[in-house]
Amino acid sequence: MNDSFVKNETSKAERDRYVSLAFCWADLLFEVDRSFNVIFAAGATQAFFGRAIESLLGSSFRDLVAPADIPLVGQSLKQILKTGRIQEQALRVVGADGGMLWVSMSAYCLNGVDGNLYIGLRKCSPAAKAAALSVARGGDDGLFDSASFAELAADRLKKIQSAGESAEVTLVSMPEMKELHERLDSRSSDALNRSVGDFLKANSVGGDSAARVGDGQFSIMHATGTNIGEVVKQIETLTRKADPAGQGVRVESATVSMAATEDISEEDLAKGLLYTLNKFRDDDGVSIKDLASNMSSLVGEAVSEVNSFKQVVALAEFYVALQPIIHISSGDIHHYEALCRFDARPGESPFKTITFAEETGLIHEFDYAMARKVVDWLAKFPRNSAKYRVAVNVSGYSIGKPGYVDALMKMLGENPWTQGKLMFEITESSRMSDLESANNFIQCLRTRGYHVCLDDFGAGAASFQYLSVLDVDVVKLDGSAVKNAQRAAKGRAFLSALTELCRRMNVETIAEMVDTPETLDFCRDCGCNYVQGFLFGRPSRELRDFTPLPRANLFKRLTTLKY
Repeated sequence: MNDSFVKNETSKAERDRYVSLAFCWADLLFEVDRSFNVIFAAGATQAFFGRAIESLLGSSFRDLVAPADIPLVGQSLKQILKTGRIQEQALRVVGADGGMLWVSMSAYCLNGVDGNLYIGLRKCSPAAKAAALSVARGGDDGLFDSASFAELAADRLKKIQSAGESAEVTLVSMPEMKELHERLDSRSSDALNRSVGDFLKANSVGGDSAARVGDGQFSIMHATGTNIGEVVKQIETLTRKADPAGQGVRVESATVSMAATEDISEEDLAKGLLYTLNKFRDDDGVSIKDLASNMSSLVGEAVSEVNSFKQVVALAEFYVALQPIIHISSGDIHHYEALCRFDARPGESPFKTITFAEETGLIHEFDYAMARKVVDWLAKFPRNSAKYRVAVNVSGYSIGKPGYVDALMKMLGENPWTQGKLMFEITESSRMSDLESANNFIQCLRTRGYHVCLDDFGAGAASFQYLSVLDVDVVKLDGSAVKNAQRAAKGRAFLSALTELCRRMNVETIAEMVDTPETLDFCRDCGCNYVQGFLFGRPSRELRDFTPLPRANLFKRLTTLKY
């Protein structure tokens, strides 16, 4: 090998580093080989890591990264071999004092076939750090809700797996957390929530892959090999310090490898994770360790259920059962509520299936299919007749899905004759995260000539907020609220106040779960406009079951219909 060749090769390497440094514009520059071992370093390594440049050569670049962020970095660096570059990715490295230091990473690869990678690091601005963590979270602990976490975790897991890296999901349970919060004032309680949330995030992939699943229940996605036992001890210490009694709470955890999910699509994985997290939240009798040990099978079970449900929707393997809504004085049927029944499960309540669809993000597909089936049913009757009117349910979750909204509006535009025959009943209103957008959807329906009903009114304090923001034609008084009002000493006054409030707002009321003559009389005395319940027959696909109306003798024909 002659000197000119060595000089040319040295010159080429220096040129490549210069080009990469110009691209990365960084406080630190690293050149790493395909195994991510550092073969060149320049810049303020002492200030960042407390180490001289020479001590970094030959070491793995991964060793400089905060353990929780290693999967993301590994995925990002391998992705560069395909894309050629990444810019301004916020991550954490291990600082000179052993603490976590936020940096922005840019990286470049001149030759994706066999070239080395050039990595630039610079101090992360507060704005860049905030942007990295700016996805929507709920609660005062800054953690994701289950649905958002499932989508984030699925996305990151697939990218991490495609890069040959691995990560795990751990379920964390603190059964006595509720009792601890009862011993704390509101400020101390909020501070504890933030401390636990911050600690979980600090040990998670990307610094934000953690969720509040339920009261004292959490989920965290972290790098494989993370010392979860130490995480548990630290959380227990946080609770002892916050507890005025010095007791704190015990923390249980169970970790599951996600390696078995590699062949599952990202969409199905997200739904499977959400399904598992909801089981974690709801199944009080199930051991957290049993749940975690079965997580892979639960994800697989959810994927199977998802595919099965999609087939039910695609093939319309369900039918419409109708239940009448009756004027409380005249006994006339004003309209019917359309309720679904599944062909493969005759006689079985559809509640479980619908709940599954809501929890796995499929309800908007079913809501559209149900509306389509009701429109087809109405089309069997003369279009110039308003004899039959039907209310179809719309989940609050569906309202936030542009695809559902667009498809529904398109269908209504193609079937303008449904005006006056088709109504919409908003269910699961708690899933509406953006009330302004929800109201825009509702007003779009109303301006097209469709009445809108708000379901489950009176079941919680949020109902009044919804009524103050959402302009609707009708509210349906939650059946449990009606029953509780009937039993409580002040119940009559409470329900009467609700109906009077609605009357003043020009909103009519439907009382549901009216199953006895006594409940009917109670609702009439409280000023309800309409009633619905088993007293007048169970839901049926046959209209003749309501002709004549069962228990019609309970009504006096005194009034005319209003809306």
